[in-house]
This record gives sequence, C-alpha cells and structure tokens, in this order.
Amino acid sequence: MGCFECCIKCLGGVPYASLVATILCFSGVALFCGCGHVALNGTVTILETFFSTVRTDHAMLTDIIQLMQYVIYGIASFFFLYGIILLAEGFYTTSAVKELHSEFKTTICGRCISGMFVFLTYILGVAWLGVFGFSAVPVFLFYNIWATCNTMKSPMANITNLDSFCVDVRQYGIIPWNATPGKACGSSLITVCDSNEFYLSYHLYIVACAGAGATVIALLIYMMATTYNFAVLKFKSREDCCTKF
Repeated sequence: MGCFECCIKCLGGVPYASLVATILCFSGVALFCGCGHVALNGTVTILETFFSTVRTDHAMLTDIIQLMQYVIYGIASFFFLYGIILLAEGFYTTSAVKELHSEFKTTICGRCISGMFVFLTYILGVAWLGVFGFSAVPVFLFYNIWATCNTMKSPMANITNLDSFCVDVRQYGIIPWNATPGKACGSSLITVCDSNEFYLSYHLYIVACAGAGATVIALLIYMMATTYNFAVLKFKSREDCCTKF
C-alpha cells in the first residue's frame, strides 16, 4: 500500500461528526465564558454608577455575579476535558480506525462507558438549553434600555419632556426596591446608553448568547454521534462495520 492509500485510509477513520462537534463546542464555550465574564463586570459597573449608588443595596447581586464568574471558570475547564474525551471516544468507536491496527471485539465495560457518555451528553444538552435561555435574559434587558435611548434620540420622536422616559431596573428584580436611585430618566438615561460599559456589555451578552447556542448545537451533534456509536458497539460489535461518527 502506497503513502497516498495510507493517508486516505487514515482520513477515512476520522470521526468527522465528533470532530466538528468538538470544534463547535470549544468555540461556543469559549465565547460564552469569556464574553460572559467581561459582560458581568460591565454590568456591575453600570449598576454601581447609575442605578445603585449605595453598595449595601446591591451587595447580594455582586456576590451572585462573582459566584457566576467562578462557575464560568468551572464550565470552561469541564467542557475542555469533556470535549476531548468525547472526541477520543469517537475515534475509539470508529471501525475504520480499528482496521488500521488489528481486529478486536468490544467488551461489556466499553459498551457501558459509551452508554454513560450517551446519558451524560443528553443531560448536558438539556442543561445547556436552559443556559441558552438564561443568557438571552440580559440581552433582552439591555435591548430595552438601548431601544428607549434610541427613541429619545430619534429626530422624528418630537419629544418635549425627556424626563418622561425612564428605565427602572428594580422592576426586573436585579436590585431591591429601596435602592437609590433605582432608575435613570432623561439625560441620565442617555448617558447610560452612551457609556462604554453599556455598549461593550450589550454586545458581549449577544456574543455570549450566540456562544451558548453554538454549544447547544454541538451537544446535539454529540448526542447523535454517541447514540449511533453506542448502537454500533451494542448490536454490531461482531461485524465489520465502518462508522464515521
């Protein structure tokens, strides 16, 4: 067998679905964790500057945001390791790779491990659907503030009293009702929208939400790949079956 044929055979043993899912998962988790971490810092700055000047009013929120940032570190580490494990499992269950070395049969332990990956991937997929929905909440809140500012700045609005336009973040449960001032109106609201923290945090939340969506898609691909691989190991372990997942 020549070098070209060997390369073609090696490429034929690559689990492309798992490889694509791994790249998409790493990219999505990196965007979600990196952008989310910076956006949370910007959110704290905006609240402390414009909506809650007394630190005790938002002390609990600050603690929660710090806890979420530590959780983000854990998520990034876990998915980096889990993505590598699933990719390795994809290579292991690809029959074309087995033919490169020698012919062997799967064991009960191997099938149990593959079944565990199927179950865990399904659980993570459902969990990340919740994370994706939760990541859309700050995008919605920031969009409402941005849309209100655009309405005030519009030359077609013909507004005589800018102070009639307000954004009260207390109604979202972010800070308590006794927080001072709790809301921004008129020119103060325009200052919020023109601040660098607001502009950066708003766009970072959008990217973080897109990253969470990409991770959900990656986990869906992993679900299909691990389910198919488990079926191959369970029902066709004695046959010369070539899987590409």
